[in-house]
Amino acid sequence: MKENFKKLTPYFIIVIAFVLISVAYFSPILEGKKIFQNDIKHFIGMAKEVNDFRAENGEEPYWTNAAFSGMPTYNLSTKYPNNFVKALDDVLRFLPRPADYLFLYLLGFFILLTVLKVEWKLAVLGALAFGFSTYYIIILGVGHNAKAHAIAYMPMVLAGILLTLNKNYLWGFVLTAIAMALEVSAGHPQMTYYLLFTVLILGIVYIIEAYKEKELPAFFKSIAVLVVAVVLAVGVNAPSLMATKEYVNYSTRGKSELTINPDGSDKEKVKGLSKDYITEYSYGIPETFNLFIPRFTGGGNYENVGLDSNIYQFLKDKTDPRQAKEFAQYAPLYWGNQPIVEAPAYIGAILLFLFVLAIFLVKGKLKNWLVAAVIFSILLSWGKNFNVLTNLFIDYMPMYNKFRAVSSIQVIAELATPLLAILGLKEWFSNKNSTEVKLSALKKSLYIVGGLALIFTLFGTSLFAFEGLRDESYDKLLPGLLDAIIADRKAVFFSDSLRTLILVVLSAGVLWLFLKEKLKLNATIIVLGALIIFDLVSVDKRYVNSEDFLSAREIDKPFVASEIDKEILKDTSYFRVANFAVDPMNDGSTSYFHNSIGGYHAAKLGRYQELFDFQISRNNVEVLNMLNTKYFIFEDSNQRLTAQQNPETNGNAWFVNTIKIAKNANEEITGLDSLKTKSEAIIDAKVISENFITKYPKDSTATISLVKYKDNHLTYSSNTSTTQFAVFSEIYYKDGWNAYVDGALKPYFRVNYVLRGMEIPAGKHIIEFKFEPTVIKKGNTIALVSYAFLLLIPIGWFFIDKKKKNVR
Repeated sequence: MKENFKKLTPYFIIVIAFVLISVAYFSPILEGKKIFQNDIKHFIGMAKEVNDFRAENGEEPYWTNAAFSGMPTYNLSTKYPNNFVKALDDVLRFLPRPADYLFLYLLGFFILLTVLKVEWKLAVLGALAFGFSTYYIIILGVGHNAKAHAIAYMPMVLAGILLTLNKNYLWGFVLTAIAMALEVSAGHPQMTYYLLFTVLILGIVYIIEAYKEKELPAFFKSIAVLVVAVVLAVGVNAPSLMATKEYVNYSTRGKSELTINPDGSDKEKVKGLSKDYITEYSYGIPETFNLFIPRFTGGGNYENVGLDSNIYQFLKDKTDPRQAKEFAQYAPLYWGNQPIVEAPAYIGAILLFLFVLAIFLVKGKLKNWLVAAVIFSILLSWGKNFNVLTNLFIDYMPMYNKFRAVSSIQVIAELATPLLAILGLKEWFSNKNSTEVKLSALKKSLYIVGGLALIFTLFGTSLFAFEGLRDESYDKLLPGLLDAIIADRKAVFFSDSLRTLILVVLSAGVLWLFLKEKLKLNATIIVLGALIIFDLVSVDKRYVNSEDFLSAREIDKPFVASEIDKEILKDTSYFRVANFAVDPMNDGSTSYFHNSIGGYHAAKLGRYQELFDFQISRNNVEVLNMLNTKYFIFEDSNQRLTAQQNPETNGNAWFVNTIKIAKNANEEITGLDSLKTKSEAIIDAKVISENFITKYPKDSTATISLVKYKDNHLTYSSNTSTTQFAVFSEIYYKDGWNAYVDGALKPYFRVNYVLRGMEIPAGKHIIEFKFEPTVIKKGNTIALVSYAFLLLIPIGWFFIDKKKKNVR
């Protein structure tokens, strides 16, 4: 017992060190501050109604009416039943955000290197190199928490897979199942999908090696173990996965029924997202050198160039000095091809140097896997700049067309590069290779990597035009300003190229001193580690630092009700608000206070997005009326908010006399152009039967009104002398919403492209809409069965193995 404790003590110390490092880097959390994340700010706005409902009712609504006129909450703050994986995740993420994600980065990569039998000192160095990779820190700054979460568990998943492939079946199964369950639970399918590519490349390399070594039976045994582990990991996440799978078919990620664009032109026939949307964020081919030289293409869209900059010196005499200073603080230095870039995805000059060194020193399948993974991810990150490969994947690779921002596939390179770099150092410090081999590898690496840095330092400013996508506007703003901007782009290019050259030379010098026995092993690791940390952290701090932290109150309650909001909130009826003072389809602030026709979500309901594109964006008031838009918010010429009440809103429900039949989705959405929504409705022919009634008599005494409101349960009262057809100002979603008349389940239809409609019999009735998604119950059953197998299989396996050993 004491012996085992002694062996584990260093690992406990390392975990504590990771905790301290994570807290130290994000030290403002010690003062009770929280990091400002723009995406999370809007998420808080979107999720407020859901959180309030949960607090008040002690249950999940699974639906919100606060955003996009109504949508499922499957990917919005939902707490699924019996989610023990989430409970484990909460234990691992015990630190305040975002230190919790940094801690997971460090821990996960350390576990991976330990599984690969890397000595703990180098494993710690590798964990720090991975954890402080600039892209991983940047996404914490902007609020891509789910992405960071999924990335953090990637190394643990790979560790479990490698354990299994190396014939440690029991612990490989356990680690793979748990890590994969955590990975899926993180809720970022795109990152998990990219992890799958990494695993597929690993599998290809291993099966080739197994064939050569005549070990195919052992390989397929490993695959069988891994398949069971992954199936159970997916199974325990069944409620969220099944709900998401159901929703994605109706979202902007699903297939549209439209064959036309808003301008009437033919729509590109695609399954999933359009190619333009998928490849909007494509890494430029020259931009790839950002991985090696931080501000190769200027850095981010806004860089602080200081008062010594060409921009400030140019502006200070031509404008107000305060404006000149502000412009210099947010200088538009980025000159790549992407629309928006917060910061470069810098991997590190030293790590890339060590990666190249490892190519010469490391032999075998791990090197082949990691090099192939890096090349693969970089080529695909080029997107529309390398259409031959990108179009092939969009057209033929399952699910590839479901995700946008192809540049983010570089997460594979950002994982594989430090991994191979550390494996290279392991070989460097071992006795497997002779001094001559190591020296030759060092020289080659220095010539390649250092030589490249030298070329860019000496000649780089004359190799490129340094012109960006929006440069024309700067010369229009002030003649001569663009020249100053380009001069500063060249200046940061030179300084960062020189910085990279110095770091590469210094790291090569450290390794050379070790080779010449001028530095001991521990000293070499410490010095090299210090250089790597300096390299990465100094770039990280340019983009995410203490200035990004605010008081907890400001973060937890990011929106303050304006006088306009307060005035609208006096109206306690149920209605919607259209906030045109902002981009309504990229805004969570309105949802914080009101039921908004807009919102902030990466996967909106597809039909609702189309309704916005075809009708709302063109100010079709009839459509806004049918959405029960009672208030409009505008910004006047003095940038002051004003509110306007809409007296023509249709209300929560109303009766129509005429129902127009559209042949298809195209006719249905264009039919809204001239539809009189108070008396008419339009419906797609394919959702009705042949004897569907299209004319209803006018009943001047008919009434229908909302009498009770909950997020997931709406109750109406109707009174008519004849059978009528009612339109409800609620979003149609067939997989969950059920309609009842006096407690009896009744059919209803999708009308007006996105709303609900149903026939109401004569007399007094109570109509209810209840959100009762069966997918949650089905998923929960699968999850519980999976948990049982996940627990019983390792226990049974352990005792069987023990029994076999006793027999021997």
